[in-house]
Amino acid sequence: MTGRFGRQPTGWGSRMSARLSRGAHSVAGQVFALQAVIVLLLIAAAALALVFQARYDSQRDARNRSLAAAEAFAHAPGLPAALMSADPTAALQPLAEAARRASGLDFIAVMDVRGVRYTDSRPELIGQRASDVSRAAAGESFTQVFKGQPSDAVRAVVPVRNADGEVIGLVGTGIEVENVAHAVEGQLPLLVGAAAGGLLLGTAGAALVSRRLLRQTRGLGAAEMTRMNEHHEAVLHAVREGVLIIGNDRRLILANDEARRLLDLPQDAEEHDVGDLGLDPRTTELLASGRVVTDHVHLAGDRLLAVNVRPTMAYAGRPAGRVVTLRDSTELASVSGRAEVARRRLQLLYDAGVRIGTTLDVARTAEELSEVAVPRFADFVTVELLEPVLRGDEPSGGVYTEMRRAAITGIRTDSPLQPVGDLIRFEVPTAPMAAALDAGHAVLAADLNAAMGWRAQDSQGTRAALEYGLHSLISVPLLARGVVLGMANFWRADTPEPFDGEDLSFAEELGARAAVSVDNARRFTREHAMAVTLQRSLLPRVLPDQSAVEVAYRYLPATAGVGGDWFDVIPLPGARVALVVGDVVGHGVHAAATMGRLRTAVHNFSTLDLPPDELLGHLDELINRIDQDEAGGAGNGSGDAGADGNGNGSGAGAEDAGPDGAAEGASAVTGATCLYAVYDPASGRCRMASAGHPGPALIRPDGQVEFPEMPAGIPLGVGGMPFEAVEFQLPEGSRLVLFTDGLVEDRDRDFDTGLRLLAETLSRPGRSPDEACADVLDTMLFPVPSDDIALLIADTRRLEADRIAEWEVPGEYTAVSWVRNAGSAQLVEWGLEDIAFTAELILSELVTNAIRYGSAPVRVRLLRDRSLICEVSDGSSTSPHLRYAATTDEGGRGLFLVAQYAERWGTRYTDRGKVIWAELPLTGAAEPQPPLDLDSLEDLAW
Repeated sequence: MTGRFGRQPTGWGSRMSARLSRGAHSVAGQVFALQAVIVLLLIAAAALALVFQARYDSQRDARNRSLAAAEAFAHAPGLPAALMSADPTAALQPLAEAARRASGLDFIAVMDVRGVRYTDSRPELIGQRASDVSRAAAGESFTQVFKGQPSDAVRAVVPVRNADGEVIGLVGTGIEVENVAHAVEGQLPLLVGAAAGGLLLGTAGAALVSRRLLRQTRGLGAAEMTRMNEHHEAVLHAVREGVLIIGNDRRLILANDEARRLLDLPQDAEEHDVGDLGLDPRTTELLASGRVVTDHVHLAGDRLLAVNVRPTMAYAGRPAGRVVTLRDSTELASVSGRAEVARRRLQLLYDAGVRIGTTLDVARTAEELSEVAVPRFADFVTVELLEPVLRGDEPSGGVYTEMRRAAITGIRTDSPLQPVGDLIRFEVPTAPMAAALDAGHAVLAADLNAAMGWRAQDSQGTRAALEYGLHSLISVPLLARGVVLGMANFWRADTPEPFDGEDLSFAEELGARAAVSVDNARRFTREHAMAVTLQRSLLPRVLPDQSAVEVAYRYLPATAGVGGDWFDVIPLPGARVALVVGDVVGHGVHAAATMGRLRTAVHNFSTLDLPPDELLGHLDELINRIDQDEAGGAGNGSGDAGADGNGNGSGAGAEDAGPDGAAEGASAVTGATCLYAVYDPASGRCRMASAGHPGPALIRPDGQVEFPEMPAGIPLGVGGMPFEAVEFQLPEGSRLVLFTDGLVEDRDRDFDTGLRLLAETLSRPGRSPDEACADVLDTMLFPVPSDDIALLIADTRRLEADRIAEWEVPGEYTAVSWVRNAGSAQLVEWGLEDIAFTAELILSELVTNAIRYGSAPVRVRLLRDRSLICEVSDGSSTSPHLRYAATTDEGGRGLFLVAQYAERWGTRYTDRGKVIWAELPLTGAAEPQPPLDLDSLEDLAW
């Protein structure tokens, strides 16, 4: 055909033929053929392995089934009795056959110890002896592949034992090998199908790989690819531009001749990590970083290179590495040098901003200034500060002729410069230091040999400095807010180049930044000292005398700023004692002042003898009221924190000022926690409540440490929820440990870990409270505590039984005389005859009024402690009031007499009434003048 369609088959056929021919001889076609052969071999090997594995699994399954059936039949109830019967075959043959059919085995045989069969699936074998059963007769169960008569089988033989453990028979079970082979043959179709499927998948995968390779190699054959590589090598090594190819693993894949020349690469550089090529660190970092750069000017040795870095793209767009090109631009070296110097200066200023002023400590800040400049700018740096600045005070101003050396850093430690702590004097006005202070800016002495003012200031010391090699100096005054704080001196000795004008500007910039940090550290030092002083002045200086507990305590302020932790030991009526520990959120003067206000309030509320939960409730209400008042009238300067139950009285530190002089007394109090515990040595009971504060540790007399469960109270000032109290019965000799969370918790240790460590420390036996405090701080203290630590350890004591006298009073007036006489007799027994009359008077009044106005039961208790404590309790909650009776009144003088003759008296409420108490000194100094008719006083009213 000669038409349009007649020529098409010829062209298409030729192209197709060429493509097939090219594919068959291409690298892709060769790879496909090789992969197809490998897949075929792997599939065949896998199929053969699966056949053997199936055969092995079938035999193992047959062994397990045979052994399990034999074990079950051998341990069947009644089998030993059947074996010992007159006709074991008749008894066991039906059972064995039923078990065989149920288990799917080919045979179950019961034999005697010689192997003679009592039963068998083939009746003709009954009575015949089985071979190779000696191991079972010896008491060992076993399985085996048996070959012999009557048939090859996978069998198990198990001994049968009587009640005494003797072997009296054998049980053999098994599956014939022929049946096991049938099971394997049943799996062959599946194996053949899986092999065929694997072959298809493998061939398809090889085809896909070959197709991909065909596209990437563009159908080239081996000879064509070799020829292309030769052209590539020729072009690559002929260009006058360095070319590097680096993989993602930082290994050098290729380097042309120009790259080897520019970077002085070794001949075997390929396949080595770029960090092992001997390049300078900056060049190594540039090549290894992988960042994209364009015409980056880079100094490598004595050559200035223009560097370009681009990633290479592999399959699916994933980066496979990077290509680096290098051009020699050495003629720009001088420009690059100046740029590098500027870059180093900027980096040094950046480092100074990061490293100077990290601790808010004046001396350490001076050290940081000296350390950051050596050796990158100067060989030696000295820093001198005014004495008030070192203390945290405001410098006074005026003419500065002497300073204290605060820091010195150098490239060596044997410099002739005066050490830290020496007093440095600037007495010669023309010396660089004095001139810089007078001018208020940096002064350069490029050649110290020509600095006659400096040499005249200390001829002997300057001569030693010049001999040592010091030859150039820049003196920079440290100025902040226009006030001189000190002086920084930069020295060069080993560096041959003297300081120049650019160095002078840089040193002044560095000094200005450092001066701000020094001033911040000075102000912090001042406020920290003020806060520590205020905090310690508000904490107890001497603990009160009391007999209920033996107490030791520790208080440590935080390094970064004083917080508001506090503790207290408050004696209460009835020989009781209150133990208090609290924590105010925040740091500084305000936290310390707030702590003082709360401590004052707790003291005043404790005089009302309130239960712990009620006291915290009143304290919370008071704080809320203070916050509301301050929110509505902030700035009135009032810092009263509730010195009594009505919120009256003077607070602590309302006029304390922060570093900027602003009063902080009007800040809110919200954010405080408190733990309040009351211990009674007469009963050994301890009642406590918490306002968001960690509970105490309790160490029992046997050394066991526990942390009693406490109701989760909310912090003070939050409001809205009542507080709950818990009560414990403490054995005699128990120890209570109260602490703030700064002891156990920090950035590097969580609360639970701190509690475990505290418990381990407190469990040490034989330690006094003071020794225990030292142990706890040695173990628990952080190197740089970020919060205050308050620790209070109290060993509880019990009031001896012979120091307590109690009576229950009948509800009759005639009982008053009896109580009075009993009390008098008890006082005589205690050797307190001198105060017997006063005690009788007080008891008479209190008991009479309890009978008249109270309700049953009425009880009297005398406690002999540091004073004599008289307590009268009744079931009424009516509160008595002291009043002054008129001349014509017949009663109303009872409590007036009690108040006159008692050292202290008061009322506390219990769960079932109240207690009226009075304390008398153990001497008779307050004894009234007799004679008085005590019986006539019984008619006096409250």
